[in-house]
Amino acid sequence: MTASAAAPHPRSLGADAQLIGLVGLAHAISHFSQLILPPLFPWIKDAFSLSYTELGAVLTVFFVVSCVVQAASGFLVDKMGPRPVLFAGLGLLALSGFVYAMAQAYWMLFVAAALAGIGNGVFHPVDYTLFNRKVAPTRLGHAYSVHGITGSLGWALAPVFVVPLAMAFSWRVALAAAGGVALLVLVVLWLNRRVLELDVKEVHKATGQGAQQAGGNFDFLRIPAVWMCFAFFFVYAVVISVVQTFAPTAAAHLHAVPVALVAMCLTAYMVASAGGMLVGGFLVADPSRVERIVAIGFGLAATVALVLALADFPPVVVPVLFGAMGFASGIAGPSRDLLVKRSTPANATGRVYGVVYAGLDIGQAAAPLVFGTLMDHGQYRSVILGLAVVQAVLVASAFNVKRVRRTALVPT
Repeated sequence: MTASAAAPHPRSLGADAQLIGLVGLAHAISHFSQLILPPLFPWIKDAFSLSYTELGAVLTVFFVVSCVVQAASGFLVDKMGPRPVLFAGLGLLALSGFVYAMAQAYWMLFVAAALAGIGNGVFHPVDYTLFNRKVAPTRLGHAYSVHGITGSLGWALAPVFVVPLAMAFSWRVALAAAGGVALLVLVVLWLNRRVLELDVKEVHKATGQGAQQAGGNFDFLRIPAVWMCFAFFFVYAVVISVVQTFAPTAAAHLHAVPVALVAMCLTAYMVASAGGMLVGGFLVADPSRVERIVAIGFGLAATVALVLALADFPPVVVPVLFGAMGFASGIAGPSRDLLVKRSTPANATGRVYGVVYAGLDIGQAAAPLVFGTLMDHGQYRSVILGLAVVQAVLVASAFNVKRVRRTALVPT
């Protein structure tokens, strides 16, 4: 058995749209919280007399804590239901913004980062449990598409939100305002809490809680497809990390790109990625072709990266190529998420998504160590070529997930 059991009653388009919109809003705040601190590093560096290495350590704490919590929160979702876990996560993200803003010493930044990591770690198990248990199967592709789009928009919003506030007032005001945004979203979701309701008894029934089972709570870890999905998301996180941190600067050195155009590269990638996800939501209507869509999307993205690394062209073309790479990657997004659903036994939805998506945090924590070293040594072409390689690895990983999927799953 692979996919979660279908809902007992058909759901209306309006009900699904409302649920997808609320979950997407929450997911945007998750990604928003990941990028509120880095744009403010110049201000925080001066305020605490820190090096960039010390500031980077704060982000490492965030992603390490988020990784651990993401794996563990899946068990809480399967036990308690997704709604209370989601509310707790949003509350902690809001609190972390306020603690960042009030920090009077370096160690307080670590406390805020740990709180943010705990809050950030709950979203994927929560979101996909709600989607897989409540959204009509024919609309799951659109749900995954909106989920990816709102995440990309959350990333895009963070810098343009905090930097102007820091320039006009201070970095503390910017971070307090970011905490206020998370709190506002929590209020919106609380007012619409009935939409997010998933009866705990139904969750227990679907996940085997309280019933005699042939396997234990950790038996899902013996499913090879779970670990293949984990590996896939680890590599995917490396792609995202390189694009967000190093690739625009590396491309600028290779093609003499002006500073103004360098700043446009990431924006072009994220906006085009959101457009690609919209298209990908329609393409994934047939679940049997998800691996092919992933292969085509990331194959095209790898090809664009090779062009960036090896070809010569005017600087103005660089943001365009980043946009093309983002669009190709975005097309693969909804199919990427459906890969996990098709590999998930019905009695372990939250747990599987928690473990699999922990690969995202580990990849984002590990990638800067490798690609940052290449940047320090001026190996800019190697950075872009490395990006192409990891995108090509995603193609092979998708087909490996399909190959091992038919391995016996946990008895239910």
